[in-house]
Amino acid sequence: MQYTDLASKRLELLCEVIPGLRRLAVMANANYPAAVLEMGEVQTAARTLGLEVATSEIRRAEDIAPAIEALKGRAEALYVVGDALVGANWIRINTLASGARIPTVHGNREAVVTGGLMSYGPNFPDQFRRAADYVDKILRGTKPADLPVQQPTKFEFVINLITAKALGIEVPPPLLARADEVLE
Repeated sequence: MQYTDLASKRLELLCEVIPGLRRLAVMANANYPAAVLEMGEVQTAARTLGLEVATSEIRRAEDIAPAIEALKGRAEALYVVGDALVGANWIRINTLASGARIPTVHGNREAVVTGGLMSYGPNFPDQFRRAADYVDKILRGTKPADLPVQQPTKFEFVINLITAKALGIEVPPPLLARADEVLE
């Protein structure tokens, strides 16, 4: 899914939405190795952009509220690293972050639909269609080992203007024009 590869792109977009961003928090499930890897990539990308980074490790749903509470006054935005725990708690994370006046950036559209500010990541319907092509080839006799591993080719940038307005964020018109979807 290239989540770690997209960390710097998400941060660049976040800096366009929030000019003058200096303090970033990263929330990730510390029990999920891929999330820990992505958190490291976010920290590296943030340093190149001159951002201070605070990490917020969670391990269970009960850790979310105290983690966001601890970010009040310490972060101007929250990069949420996705995994099953986070996905099951998007509404909670976005509601608590909005209540703390902390905009969130995610790796997929569904998190923005539940109140996140923005996302940039692979287009899942496109991924599913491509997977169906592989299933078709396998059912027609192609050996799975003969099929190349594929990476996502279609990405989507989604902005939630309802959340932006609630947080007092004015999204620049050129950035809105670049978005694949704007939720209003």
